Amino acid sequence: MGASGAVGQEFLRVLEEQNFPVDELLLFGSQRSAGRTYNFRGKDITVKLLQHNDDFKGVDIAFTSAGAGTSKEFADTITKHGAIMIDNSSAFRMDEDVPLVVPEVNGDDAFNTPRNIIANPNCTTIQMVVALKPINELSPIRRVHVATYQAASGAGAAAMAELEKQYSELAAGEKPTVEKFAYQLAYNVIPHIDVFQDNDYTKEEMKMYHETKKIMHAPKLDVSAMCVRVPVMRAHSEAIWVETESPISPEDARKAFASAEGVVVVDNPQQKEYPMPLFVAGKDPVFVGRIRKDLTNDNGLSFWIVGDQIKKGAALNAVQIAQYLIKHKK
Repeated sequence: MGASGAVGQEFLRVLEEQNFPVDELLLFGSQRSAGRTYNFRGKDITVKLLQHNDDFKGVDIAFTSAGAGTSKEFADTITKHGAIMIDNSSAFRMDEDVPLVVPEVNGDDAFNTPRNIIANPNCTTIQMVVALKPINELSPIRRVHVATYQAASGAGAAAMAELEKQYSELAAGEKPTVEKFAYQLAYNVIPHIDVFQDNDYTKEEMKMYHETKKIMHAPKLDVSAMCVRVPVMRAHSEAIWVETESPISPEDARKAFASAEGVVVVDNPQQKEYPMPLFVAGKDPVFVGRIRKDLTNDNGLSFWIVGDQIKKGAALNAVQIAQYLIKHKK
């Protein structure tokens, strides 16, 4: 559902790359995208109009990425015949009866689905908790501070196109088009993602606060985020500071990261080797580098992570949830 969007298109690529077992693939979209045709494994598939009917009868798993409003409206239609809905929107993430899952961190939560719905977390949260888990296993994390550097892809395909267009317009001496962001993003950074809340944090920042606690089963874990949009096409970066119950050396942290599922360590600053969006775009894992002690806190560590927002931050994580369900079926 949402087949023509940036994440929907990534779903098709990820299903192919992961060799996901598919007997039949159905594509659904809005009035605007219905009728379009996409090729999957050598077969052309036409996008069907999403309607309240029995089109989901016989479907095992539904990947949905068409926005929170559409997910809420069609959840019952999608799940009424037994399909498991893996939803990429914010619609159900904090509902108590809907698991919020990152397979490397809390995969077994995916089997507790009273509503046949599993929520895919926010992209920034996904890549952060993948990196937090190996540290938390060495010593429980008390506190997280994070500053994000989020690519245009987080605002969708139209936002990516707008960033490209802005650079072209500015190069031609023209006034840049500004529609998807609060301000011109080209040659700029914008400390504002999603709407501001009463506490002056944005909704994006509060998602990281609430979702991290739920995924890690750590209601007392404190998370403070500053989310910033940067003129990068895809792949989000995050600077993270953690405080643990007991001190952890950078060497032990590096070993834990290196052996963690879904993590790749690129940490050789003397050779100028560290993760960057330029090299991470299109890759599956979360890349970690700049691992060092926090100079302000004896129990603190600081590190830098980069992950592809459309991939691990959206489509890939959802497909990995489905893979986890199949592999560990109870």
